Amino acid sequence: MLDVQVMEMFKRLLGQEHPAALTSMANLASTYTNQGRWKEAEVLEVQVMETKKRVLSHEHPDTLTSMGNLTSTFCNQGQWKVAKELQSHGTHSMRTTLGEDHPSAVVAIADLASIRKNSDAL
Repeated sequence: MLDVQVMEMFKRLLGQEHPAALTSMANLASTYTNQGRWKEAEVLEVQVMETKKRVLSHEHPDTLTSMGNLTSTFCNQGQWKVAKELQSHGTHSMRTTLGEDHPSAVVAIADLASIRKNSDAL
C-alpha cells in the first residue's frame, strides 16, 4: 500500500516526530478508518496524538484534532466510555484554549453530548 510506504519513508528520512511523518501517519489512519480497520487506525492515531502532546503540547489545535480523530475511532468500535473521557478532555482544552464561542469548541461540545447520549443508552 502506497500510504504505508510514504509513512515509512517520512519516518526514516525525517524522523517520527516530523510534521510530515505525523501527517502521513494520520492519513494512513484515515485510510484504515475508511476501510473499517479500526484497531489499526487506533494504533496509529494513539501514536500521532501522544507525539503531538509531547512535541506541541496538550492544548495545541493539532493535538486536539488528533484527539478528535481517536475519539471517533473509539466510537466506531463501541468504546463509549473511553471515547467520552477523551472527548471530555479535548472539549475542555478547546474551550480553554480557543474560547467558548470558537466553532471547533462548539462542535466539540456537540460531539461530547452525542457521545454521552450514546454511552448512556447502553
